[in-house]
Amino acid sequence: MPNHPVQIPPYIRSRISEGEHQKLDFKFTINDSKKIAITLSAFANSDGGTILVGVKDNGSVVGVNLLEETHMIEAAAKMYCNPPVHLSIQAWRANERHVLEVIVPPSGKRPHQAIDENGEGKIYIRDKDQNYPAPGVLIEYWRSLKFDLPQRYFHTEKEQKLFDLLAEGKGYSVSQLSKLSSLPRQVVTKLLARFMRWSLVSMHFTHGVAYFNSKVEG
Repeated sequence: MPNHPVQIPPYIRSRISEGEHQKLDFKFTINDSKKIAITLSAFANSDGGTILVGVKDNGSVVGVNLLEETHMIEAAAKMYCNPPVHLSIQAWRANERHVLEVIVPPSGKRPHQAIDENGEGKIYIRDKDQNYPAPGVLIEYWRSLKFDLPQRYFHTEKEQKLFDLLAEGKGYSVSQLSKLSSLPRQVVTKLLARFMRWSLVSMHFTHGVAYFNSKVEG
């Protein structure tokens, strides 16, 4: 449970004025623990973030029921995130209305799954002000962290071809790289994850699709 609410501080007002972004999300209300689990897990899988509950998308403070909303959030973090997501909750008062500040730090136990209505776990990440399904490359990257980093060298000409495509700087998706390199999608995914561990490639999103570029100049 959050502490006894005190008057909303200036920094919360300032954060509201920022609008939603990579590390900030507004929720008018929470009526489904499974849905809020998506945002909690996405923040935990990314850079961390804050959810302000009782705030509309336009920044208007509308307030919430502290007990009900807190219960929904805690249930989401413990029951509908696998593994459970660590968070802290702070209650604030804006005149007669209450706002919950839910802080989710970046996790060291990635990836966290959000459990949907069918009981299936799905992995999300945060990009700008949206939550997206995590790309296979990132999931493979997280999985590979359990093992020793392989020696940095290319085994085949096709691996070199894949890296040469990335060096063009155009930004290619996994599907595009698979087609251009004539490598199966699964192979491209594993190689990109390895390149990420070697800090050779960067990943960015456009409309929820992951694109990859070389980080090596020249």
